[in-house]
Amino acid sequence: MNPLAALLRGSDLVDAPGVYDAPTAALAVAAGHRAVHLSGAVCSALALGLPDLGYLHGTHVAERAAGLVPALGGMPGAAAGVPLLADADTGYGNVPHTVWTARRYAAVGVSGLHLEDQVQPKRCGHLPGKTLIDLPMAAAKIRAVAEAGTGLVVVARTDAYTVTGLADAIDRARAYVAAGADAVFVEGADTLDALAEVHAALPGVPLVVNRSEAGGDTAATPSREDLAATGVRLLLHPVAGVLAALHAAAQAYAAIGRQGHAAGVPRLTWPQFTALVGQDDALALDARYAQETTP
Repeated sequence: MNPLAALLRGSDLVDAPGVYDAPTAALAVAAGHRAVHLSGAVCSALALGLPDLGYLHGTHVAERAAGLVPALGGMPGAAAGVPLLADADTGYGNVPHTVWTARRYAAVGVSGLHLEDQVQPKRCGHLPGKTLIDLPMAAAKIRAVAEAGTGLVVVARTDAYTVTGLADAIDRARAYVAAGADAVFVEGADTLDALAEVHAALPGVPLVVNRSEAGGDTAATPSREDLAATGVRLLLHPVAGVLAALHAAAQAYAAIGRQGHAAGVPRLTWPQFTALVGQDDALALDARYAQETTP
């Protein structure tokens, strides 16, 4: 079974922190996480230096995923190791484009994707001015990915909650489940009352919640126990890691500018860094075969 599917069908709430390269993936594994997430907003910022306003393509996400999957203990083409849920935005086009995106993600070892019902180019889910595509087209994309034979977990995301209201979001979510979605992600519906309504309307369907700094203070959101009671099985933390890393980098650069070095700024040691990227194993392998090839 796809390991992400197994987690969604379990009874526990699982945190999925955002990772964006091999070292951050390795750090998440070392911290004991059972799932991780790759954010479109983070990919857009790191690959393009641009905001989450539809500049990104699935090619960018797949390329970045290919570099971090091995650090999760998996290999491209195999659903092994810590599962990665990747942002697929709107699928980056119509039904054929969406299916191509799913196949590309699966080929590099992604375990699941979330697909939203905004028009393309999309907008960050926490911004105003979003526009939804019609329900039949959105459901068609979900069905096409579910029937594409990739083995990917399909998380149907709807942005209807902040555009047309909770009732429409629930109607859309119900249609997406009927089309083959494995889980539902109602963007913006992170209060217990809203989640309870979604859970009651879709009994037995795993829910995904986005605990992002883009939406404000993440500590002020409901507890993990309360979320689990409303059917939430995956709690995303898409940008926490990159925000922490950039904050630390800003401190280091400022210290270098002030005093000519970064002493006093918390950071990994060099041995910790080289361990993350497997330097000792690489040197041991080199030494072993160097001995065998020595005359």
